[in-house]
Amino acid sequence: METVTIGKLAAKGGVGVETVRYYQRRGLLAEPRRDAGIRRYGDDDLRRLRFIRSAQAAGFTLEEIGELLDLDAVDDRIRARQLAKARIAAIDAKIVEMQSARAALAKLASECANSSVGACPIIAAFEHQI
Repeated sequence: METVTIGKLAAKGGVGVETVRYYQRRGLLAEPRRDAGIRRYGDDDLRRLRFIRSAQAAGFTLEEIGELLDLDAVDDRIRARQLAKARIAAIDAKIVEMQSARAALAKLASECANSSVGACPIIAAFEHQI
């Protein structure tokens, strides 16, 4: 890839220009030198931007992503693995929570289908949760 402007980098990375600037302020992306007054970004910047987006999609926080980027520089696989395992545990906990919510909602939907008298069980359940 030839060097590109921040707008083209953002488009290739699937984010907005302000997101790129935010990542720069957070220290996740470097701010390149200006070439004739315009900042130019290269392949490494795009790879890093895509890494950040992928890690976010996996549920890592920006702080954790920063740590992963730092770990890559020193090849600390043990700590990177610890972060990944912690993320897996958090995802597993969320899956359990979502399965429980699904079961509760399925039960309410069944009760709603089997009852035509009185308040709808779905609406009643949510009204009493508040």
